Amino acid sequence: MLVKIQKCGNSYLIRIPKSFLKSLSLNTNDEVDISIDEEKIIISKINKKNISLKKRIKKYTGQNLSKDFKWDD
Repeated sequence: MLVKIQKCGNSYLIRIPKSFLKSLSLNTNDEVDISIDEEKIIISKINKKNISLKKRIKKYTGQNLSKDFKWDD
């Protein structure tokens, strides 16, 4: 597919067809990885791992963490 590069402020942009985004399950404001390989620009979907709430809370080290809190099985 042939697209044109357009100027937007101090940056440049290309339009990605909705069908491409839909086929990769990408939505507005999703993050992607962009890299260069020789003369190619590669845009890759980032597969985020879903972390359970239990695991997130176990990793939490901030303020307000109750000292006597325990998880039930």
